Amino acid sequence: MTDDRWIPPSAPASDPPLSTNAPASPEGLGPAQAPRRGLLSRLGGVGVAIAAFFGKIKLVLIALTKVKFLVTAGSMAVSIVAYASIWGWKFGVGFVLLLLVHEYGHVIQLRREGVKDVSAPLFIPFMGALIWAKSLGGDAAAEARTGLAGPILGSVGALACLIVYAFTGEDFWRALAYTGFFLNLFNLLPISPLDGGRAAAALSPWVWLLGVFGMVVLVLTIPNPIIILIAVVSIYQTYNRFKQFRSADPAVREYYAIERRQRIMIGATYLLLIVVLAGALSATHLERTL
Repeated sequence: MTDDRWIPPSAPASDPPLSTNAPASPEGLGPAQAPRRGLLSRLGGVGVAIAAFFGKIKLVLIALTKVKFLVTAGSMAVSIVAYASIWGWKFGVGFVLLLLVHEYGHVIQLRREGVKDVSAPLFIPFMGALIWAKSLGGDAAAEARTGLAGPILGSVGALACLIVYAFTGEDFWRALAYTGFFLNLFNLLPISPLDGGRAAAALSPWVWLLGVFGMVVLVLTIPNPIIILIAVVSIYQTYNRFKQFRSADPAVREYYAIERRQRIMIGATYLLLIVVLAGALSATHLERTL
């Protein structure tokens, strides 16, 4: 059966036939042109309505894009000013860009995992940066890949700084590379919400206990307010995730039930990344002269 909803309705039988001797219209159009003008005006009205509709959609999309851009750009600017007040604007810009590269590692991997609704990076002075999404992937393996993607791409960014140092010999680039390597190594602590906690989800939740121990050691050795805040948030999230893991919820069990091959690959990548970053950190360490 033909769908006739989009077929223009035919003229009713009661309509009088068009006469070729009908008088011209006041605008000077002949009888054969009058019905054509009516049809064109109707089509033109529909076209204008469609164009206006898509124009509004385009404006909304552009507005959303600009909002995301403004959130990232604005928070980046605030962070640069904050870091520049302590270490100078040059280091502030470099450090924030390293954070941006790290965060986009997560964004790119989330999109590869099929997660489309991903926020733009948001920068928080002296706390780093973050993104958020409704999902981290279909299972613990996807979560681990997303978590490791940040330090991997972030390490590439730090390596770029090291290459610039090799060509210029400027200690600034070496110090920036060291900072980048340290940033990514710190994020590999196996505790949520750090990236290492994401990787540990694919290995064994018991690894999270090592992360808790590491955070306690950091708090005792470096009693920094930021470290303490991260430790409190991390221990709280780890407790909740561990409690969830030990529940009898079939969906939770299925989330962590990944193939052994995936566990081995993720574990090898995780450990290799730690070893490489630790070596890079040692190689780029620069003694302070002030």
